[in-house]
Amino acid sequence: MTVEIYPGLTVGGIGTLPLDVVKRDGGLKVLQAMLAGELPAPPMARTLAFSLTEVEDGRVVFAGMPSADHLNPLGTVHGGWTATVMDSALGCAVFSVVKPGEAYTTIEFKLNLVRPVLPGMGEVFCEGKIVHRGRTIATSEAWLRDGNGKLLAHGTETCAIFPIENLTR
Repeated sequence: MTVEIYPGLTVGGIGTLPLDVVKRDGGLKVLQAMLAGELPAPPMARTLAFSLTEVEDGRVVFAGMPSADHLNPLGTVHGGWTATVMDSALGCAVFSVVKPGEAYTTIEFKLNLVRPVLPGMGEVFCEGKIVHRGRTIATSEAWLRDGNGKLLAHGTETCAIFPIENLTR
């Protein structure tokens, strides 16, 4: 089953990842399976109209469509929408280097919003890259750009890496 996130962007279903698959395959293989529609995109991707569009070792790209559904009271896209797209790219850059048997979580992130994100500006793209991957800590950086490549926001993130058995559902 495919789900249309916004016109022209579909994903292979919505849901959460099976932890046994993450444990067995590691982050890069899982992200590649998500991109291929073999594993689901998270529910927030549909709600916030963004999705993974590229993945490789240490690098991911998300595309999103800011709309009137994401506005703050002053008529610009809420910073929380931008932060969510960026946290996804920052975190998944780390996830792409997580080995089988490992999991990760965000410890902290910082964003700089340098231009307003507006409804009707079209698709935006967020590229996240790994900066450092240690035994228990990883850092990443990301840039959100409009369709013309103009910088809208940039940021960094620190993630903890730990045994996947520490996750409980």
